[in-house]
Amino acid sequence: MREFDLAYSALRVALLAVPLALGACATKPTAPPAPTPAAAAAPGAAPAPQAAEAPTPQQAAELPAYLDPNNPLSQKRSLYFAFDDDTLNADDKAVAEMHGQWLAKHHDVHVRVEGNTDERGGSEYNLALGQRRAESVEKALEIYGVPASQMEAISYGKERPKAMGHDEQAWAQNRRADIVYPSH
Repeated sequence: MREFDLAYSALRVALLAVPLALGACATKPTAPPAPTPAAAAAPGAAPAPQAAEAPTPQQAAELPAYLDPNNPLSQKRSLYFAFDDDTLNADDKAVAEMHGQWLAKHHDVHVRVEGNTDERGGSEYNLALGQRRAESVEKALEIYGVPASQMEAISYGKERPKAMGHDEQAWAQNRRADIVYPSH
């Protein structure tokens, strides 16, 4: 009989707990009451101060232009070259101008210009060609006021292809110099 009483008591406790648990899940926190309009101020009284709007998460963590995926500085960072050449074409001069003008106004941002080549040719030749391409972009950026101390030109030669194919379309994508910004 004692076992029955213990089981019955445990069942009663469990049954009483269910509505409480369900009630806790169903309740929603209430929003704070809306501020009531201030009573008409007495003549000559200063108006009540307005509460400042809290910044949105986007405003609070605003990205630098070079990290914003919607900004052209982030979208256009590669400048392309003809086969066995280190001369910028007209389209890429516009890209260099865009980056140069921005960097000239932001001296605290340092970039690395990485020269690359396609897979054809020897390693030493491609490293030298990649370096000439990187330095060509550096010179273009200097025209727009970017000091040399704000840039570093390096070559990866054919070691970092953007496209993995072995045809002219892939080679054209690999003959490039990339402007690399800090990732923070």
